[in-house]
Amino acid sequence: MRLTTFLILLLTLTVSAGTYSQNTKLDISLENVTIEQVLLEIENNSKFIFIYESGTIDKTLKRTISVKDQTIDAILSQLLDGTDLNYSIDDRQVLLYKNDSSLSTIHLSGLSSVQAQQQKTVTGKVTDSSGAPLPGVSVVLKGTTTGTITDTDGSFTLPNVPSDATLVFSFVGMKSKEVKIEGKSIVNVEMEEETVGIEEVVAIGYGTMKKSDLTGSVSQVKSDELNAFPSTNVFQALSGRSSGVQVIQSTGAPGASTSIRIRGSNSIQGSNEPLYVVDGFPLNNATALNNSDIESIEILKDASSTAIYGSRGANGVVLITTKRGKAGKNIVDFESSYSSQSLIKKLDLMNATEYATLYNTKAVNDGVSPYFTDSEISNFGSGYDWQKLIYQTAPILTSSLNVNGGNEKTKFSISGSILNQDGIIHGSDYNRYSIRSNIDHQFSKQFSAVLSSTFTRINTDRKDSGGGSRGNSLISAQATPPTLNPYNDDGSYRVLATVYPFVAPDLINPLNFINEQSTLIKANIALINAALIFNPTEEISIKISGGVENRDDRTDSYTTRDFINSEGSADVSTSQFTSLLNENTISYNNTFNNVHNISAVAGFTYQDFLTTSLSGSGNGFLSDIFETYNLGAAITPGIPGSGYSKSVLLSYLGRVNYNFRNKYFATISYRADGSSKFSKGNKWGYFPSAALAWRISDEDFLKDIDQISNFKLRASWGSTGSQAIGPYFTLNQLTSGKAVFNDALYNTFAPGTQLPGDLKWETTDQMDIGFDLGVLNNRFTITADYYVKNTKDLLNTVVLPSSLGFTSTIQNVGKVQNKGIELGLDAQILTGAFKWDLNANISFNRNKVIKLNNGEDILGGYVHVVALQDNTNILREGRPIGQFWGYLEDGYDESGKIKYQDLTPDGKLTADDKTYIGDANPDFIYGLNSTMSYKNFELNIFFQGTYGNDLFNVSAVSYAYDYVSGMNMLKEVLDNSWTPTNTNAKYPIISRNTSINVSDRFIEDGSYLRLKNIQLAYNLPVQNLGLNKIQSLQIYMSAQNMLTLTKYSGSDPEVNSAGRGIDNKSYPMSKSITFGFRARF
Repeated sequence: MRLTTFLILLLTLTVSAGTYSQNTKLDISLENVTIEQVLLEIENNSKFIFIYESGTIDKTLKRTISVKDQTIDAILSQLLDGTDLNYSIDDRQVLLYKNDSSLSTIHLSGLSSVQAQQQKTVTGKVTDSSGAPLPGVSVVLKGTTTGTITDTDGSFTLPNVPSDATLVFSFVGMKSKEVKIEGKSIVNVEMEEETVGIEEVVAIGYGTMKKSDLTGSVSQVKSDELNAFPSTNVFQALSGRSSGVQVIQSTGAPGASTSIRIRGSNSIQGSNEPLYVVDGFPLNNATALNNSDIESIEILKDASSTAIYGSRGANGVVLITTKRGKAGKNIVDFESSYSSQSLIKKLDLMNATEYATLYNTKAVNDGVSPYFTDSEISNFGSGYDWQKLIYQTAPILTSSLNVNGGNEKTKFSISGSILNQDGIIHGSDYNRYSIRSNIDHQFSKQFSAVLSSTFTRINTDRKDSGGGSRGNSLISAQATPPTLNPYNDDGSYRVLATVYPFVAPDLINPLNFINEQSTLIKANIALINAALIFNPTEEISIKISGGVENRDDRTDSYTTRDFINSEGSADVSTSQFTSLLNENTISYNNTFNNVHNISAVAGFTYQDFLTTSLSGSGNGFLSDIFETYNLGAAITPGIPGSGYSKSVLLSYLGRVNYNFRNKYFATISYRADGSSKFSKGNKWGYFPSAALAWRISDEDFLKDIDQISNFKLRASWGSTGSQAIGPYFTLNQLTSGKAVFNDALYNTFAPGTQLPGDLKWETTDQMDIGFDLGVLNNRFTITADYYVKNTKDLLNTVVLPSSLGFTSTIQNVGKVQNKGIELGLDAQILTGAFKWDLNANISFNRNKVIKLNNGEDILGGYVHVVALQDNTNILREGRPIGQFWGYLEDGYDESGKIKYQDLTPDGKLTADDKTYIGDANPDFIYGLNSTMSYKNFELNIFFQGTYGNDLFNVSAVSYAYDYVSGMNMLKEVLDNSWTPTNTNAKYPIISRNTSINVSDRFIEDGSYLRLKNIQLAYNLPVQNLGLNKIQSLQIYMSAQNMLTLTKYSGSDPEVNSAGRGIDNKSYPMSKSITFGFRARF
């Protein structure tokens, strides 16, 4: 019902937006003119076309008319009053006829417009500069919506063309061309290739700029690149698209989070996520956006680009510009797709016979009687595939509708989208519904206003289906003995822990998790941003904007009474986040003597952040009927909780861009941020930047080299910051609790365990040197950058002696460096009828910890499974963030147990024998996108990958070494474990006495090359099919994640479920096949 209502609402908006004649208001003031002159004036100032038979209008009759803000119907009623003329309006077309005529008797062949009485059919052929025919070229009669497209031979035919008309030819990658007919019936056109990229406008902080004038490092991803990759999260589509940008997906669960790293990791304590800015509004997360709503994404990487965002620019800035309306004919875009997802790789676990054989071997090695008889083993066969029980082929359904249009005063873009995704694990899903509206209105030449709003609803059920313990459906299914049937004879769930004496008591039937447990998450997200713009002169623009972001989340977790050992339990938590923003800027742009250009912006901003939360729980319910909606009925109610936090950020900013003859460029910026998070005296941070650029290709010594179309050198330096702490970390805090005194329960308050610190900003200084090179009229462009980032005053937790009464404090104690090289290539390999475009990028980043508190190491990461509990990572001066820390193995001892190298050496295995065993940071990341088109076909192939990064395979710990829990094991363990006759085996002896440590045994090469997406699209010839109401119609088929080349033995190398580079039995990634279409009306 909600889906139907949603679509009806959008269709109603579409219909109302398309009624041009009802919505268009005109102003006309003419004296003593003919009716034809009035009609011509209307055509010149609107999209109306008047059609009538020759001789219908009396050319000697003069009229005077003065109307303001009137519809076409009202104007014609006044204009034709007292004449023998009548009219009929069909949206933009107006038919004039005499009162004594019937519409059915008017000869269409005799109709004409005001602008021309003589019409003819025009034919021709369109070619490129080499003479090759160009199919799909748009040929439109200027000033109208009448047109056609060229066929496969580049030919076109356009009937009823006035003899004095002008045809407009346009094609992607070519310069638009206007040709006057001048009475000709045959018009052949040769189109010129467009200069690629150089004059494109890109978004920068608080403004826009021509790409050719940039002094900083900014990359752009356009909407067609995003749409070429079907994804449920806009940032998934960014993977491999831009140099220096790494997209990290935590798991393959529906709605799983996606992280972005721009030029490495800067912070230890805080987030390394960039700042996201949507249509000028700074956000912490923008994953709720719909791909089809986005016009472009700009990624600001160097400090001269990000310093305008000051304390939030240290990790880079991602600017997202959504689609806005354009004056002219209303355009309706509709897209729908269906995807089928399936598991990429299933763990190769033992069948029932192999499982029983392995645990009999374990029994023998442990000196106990075998658990299974030979007869039982022979009867087991392959047993039950528990993985098959939880996995499914799952659909994704997406639909989006966008209505775009307006006139010179008001432009609008209204869109709605639906995403319904089922997970490949039964019971998990993600559903998103959103409406977005962008409205631009010009009150006068000086005043205008813009309004952007987005409303999103998200419903998801996570099913607790990923993680490191056995308490979820995925881990339980992979661990359960294949000898067991999921059901008892009476249809109830089999209790696993009581069947065999060697099976862990906490192993639960996965059907319990799938059918008797739910974690429902609901989120309502609203983003509203409005601005009033005043232009007192052509050079000056004053903008006052305000906005609000609000997110309400509710999580309902319920375990039914049918769950094993459960009497029913419920947990409810809610949170609300609200951010209010006010920005006030003044911009100036002027060119002097045609050689000096100055553009500047200055302003101040205010933003506050408020978070509140509530939680409640209960155990023991007489019925499951109310689930989480009657916590008061719990036999054992839980202790309710609540939270509140608020912070404020006040900022002043300024930037000046100067260029001389479009050859020499300079940029300086400055921002001051005041944050309530810091203590008195440290609340303000100051972030300057400067950049220079030189278009050397315009110098006399290079001007005559025709092959070089653009060569620009760039250099920049700047400072940005981070406030990676909570709102109250610099204040003394009290903790609440309960205490019993004289048999009575009292509320208590005590000092917190964390000592407040005199904290200041984390600051990142960054230097960048690069160049932009374009050759052969920018048919081939290369971008290169070398950067060095130094982040100082790192905020980190420091352990304190217990004698102080506090356990820890946060201090500014460290320094981290990132430096690297980025290369990008855009190439038009072939042009003409067969086109081939190639985009490639590669990035090298080296990360190093320069300084820590007193030079002391910091242990991090933690594995907590039955067979292993220990830290996995270390922070040490001189080494990168994300290094794995553990023992080096040294074969097996005489009993088949693992030996470790004694590095001290002191004859004992201690923590001092640990060393570096791997690095989660890749040596380089890369992406390659190939787009080929011929006639109406288009093929897009996208590869993405990493090289040199290591992964810690925690999954292998449980599925190959946990002999004390009775879990199923990898198939290869049975035949590749240590025996007295197989001392070089991959795995140690099968025995409960086998012990393991964090070591290089679990570190694997995580490098991979993935065919991320391949899409074949076909543009239907709608004109030839007689689909006159449809401007364009594309059908496509795509496949995602169908090929992965990697040495990693786990489910998927593109995973970070328990920290950077750690695969702890996470929800697996999926591959999918998608069918869809895009239509424009």
